[in-house]
Amino acid sequence: MSETTKEAPSRGRAGPGGGGFGPGRHLGVGMPAPKSKDFRGSFKRLAGYLRPQMALIIIVLALAAASVAFSVVGPKLLGNATNLVFEGALGAQLGQSLPPGTTKDQAVAGLRAAGKTDLADLLASMDVTPGQGVEFDAVRQLLMLVALVYALSALLGWMQQYLMAGVAQRAVYQLRRQADEKLARLPLRYYDSQPRGDVLSRVTNDIDNIAQTLQQSLTQIITAVLTIIGVLAMMFWISPLLALVSLLTLPLSIGSAILIAKRSQKQFAAQWKHTGTLNGHIEEMFSGHAIVKVFGRQEEAIEVFDRENELLYEASFKAQFISGIIMPSMNFINNLNYVAIAVIGGLRVAQGQMSLGDVQAFIQYSRQFTQPITQTASIMNVMQSTVASAERVFELLDEAEEIPESQTPVTMPRVEGHIEMSDVSFRYEPDTPLIEDLSLDARPGSTVAIVGPTGAGKTTLVNLLMRFYEIDEGTISIDGVDIREMSRNDLRRTFGMVLQDAWLFKGTIRDNIAYGREDASDEALDEAARAAHVDHFVRTLPDGYDTVLDDEASNISAGERQLLTIARAFLADPEILILDEATSSVDTRTEVLIQQAMSRLMKGRTSFVIAHRLSTIRNADTIIVMDHGRIIEQGNHEALMAAEGFYCDLYNSQFVDAYDEAS
Repeated sequence: MSETTKEAPSRGRAGPGGGGFGPGRHLGVGMPAPKSKDFRGSFKRLAGYLRPQMALIIIVLALAAASVAFSVVGPKLLGNATNLVFEGALGAQLGQSLPPGTTKDQAVAGLRAAGKTDLADLLASMDVTPGQGVEFDAVRQLLMLVALVYALSALLGWMQQYLMAGVAQRAVYQLRRQADEKLARLPLRYYDSQPRGDVLSRVTNDIDNIAQTLQQSLTQIITAVLTIIGVLAMMFWISPLLALVSLLTLPLSIGSAILIAKRSQKQFAAQWKHTGTLNGHIEEMFSGHAIVKVFGRQEEAIEVFDRENELLYEASFKAQFISGIIMPSMNFINNLNYVAIAVIGGLRVAQGQMSLGDVQAFIQYSRQFTQPITQTASIMNVMQSTVASAERVFELLDEAEEIPESQTPVTMPRVEGHIEMSDVSFRYEPDTPLIEDLSLDARPGSTVAIVGPTGAGKTTLVNLLMRFYEIDEGTISIDGVDIREMSRNDLRRTFGMVLQDAWLFKGTIRDNIAYGREDASDEALDEAARAAHVDHFVRTLPDGYDTVLDDEASNISAGERQLLTIARAFLADPEILILDEATSSVDTRTEVLIQQAMSRLMKGRTSFVIAHRLSTIRNADTIIVMDHGRIIEQGNHEALMAAEGFYCDLYNSQFVDAYDEAS
């Protein structure tokens, strides 16, 4: 908005598909998580959005604990079923080799007498009855119990996810609503100083990132931690020796994964860098496709594309290859652990110190043990990114808002349009003077034209009238009422604006015109369209006023877009008009027609016209010439030309320049 502040353009850079995590995504390798500035404080503040739902969160924790408990008990029960089958098969075999009626103790004593001590120890540790086979009813009942346990674990896990989804979405709903309400309370100064893409990213991408983490990662980390505790307890209960063996391989697994992840992150960083460069090149070449062809730069554009594409290929290959090593490396270490457990477990089974079912259960627990640990490492990486996103949203929520409205605002049922500016001073930056001691008296129904070089403060003056910015000193009044005593909504409803940059939204032409006054009748809308010379070109379109404009209104010309915004101002029928280069995008013939229409529209209304083409404001009642925030000349066209000052030089230069260009 301001002529003295420049908005840094923001371009979205699409990253590699899915973030480029590759096979190593389970560890959160790939894009390094942006670090938060104050993890503890920001996490605590984010958790505050969950506090109103603490009862549900406690239920979620209870469901998670029960679900994990059932899933942890499952392998042990399955091991008991294996014992029943193995002991039954061994009992049937002993019944064939021993005399009928031989007891287990007699069989053990016979084996010891024969010097088969290991086999005797094995038989002594088992619940075997020689001659009795597998009890299939008991096995069936145990397997049904295992199926029930796993079904309950899945059901409780589903209930946990369902409740947590509601908790997360309600918390994010509140956060998103606060962000939206905050945007409405922020002054224009904030939007002028922030790239639009960054503001949009805070209220869309960052909040979506928070929502995904609250819904998925929190339940995952709860389940992972409980699983680690439960599995570790079961492993030590079954065999402390084998549990220690498994723990010895854990540092090796985590260390190798972290080492590989660090190396892959460097390559992923290079991948995203080259991806951004390549996307930027493609965006520029396609948006300026006609210019590239006009100047014959197609070959150069292709060479740049090929070079960046090759760099992206090399970085992507290295990143994916290195991150892809993580899974084979961890599988190799886990297989070493599996071999150690199988060998040691087998020896202990042979020695009668463990049952076969316990070894089977322990192998399952060892497989389950590494997964939640790596999952926890991944989630902690995600949490860094989430808290960083939360900080960006909190920064938005903590921005200074507009000066509070008056508790008893003045309402003006009828506005005459007498505007006075007395000793007004304003600065965008404290150390950079802009408008100093500016005074202006615009009588009701008069037309005030504001001219001057770029950066003189013309648009800033309009922003102050609308209270988009608050003045530092002085007063601005309408009909004798200080605008700071009015509510901003009441103040701005008295103004109608047509800006140089035509703003239209996706919708029909009728809806875009009616944006100025939604309760307007069709007759009033048609009259405004005819007055702005919109009707004639709209009726040539296939769908007429029901023609749908796309996001950028690119299906009509720039001049037609400007005409629609002027029709919107006609329909709004405001008491005060602000026209900021309103005819800059139309041809000369249309400009004449619009000037005639605007003369009718401005009749009886106070109007402020910002113009660079001075020929369009010759009939203004008052012309204000601004330079460096000050009014240096003031009067009508004839008086200013007779004074032969700055305005005269500026006016004549436009025609001299035009003559020089023509000749």
